Amino acid sequence: MSEENISSYLAENPRMIGVLFTLFLLMSQAGSVAAANMGVTGGP
Repeated sequence: MSEENISSYLAENPRMIGVLFTLFLLMSQAGSVAAANMGVTGGP
């Protein structure tokens, strides 16, 4: 998709801006959690 198509789509569907922002935040938090858990070793 070109930048113009994305801009026009978001202009027609402003709710998607919030959805994309929320997904971005969730993905960034999931990356932090995954990175933090990689250093933890469970077991005896």
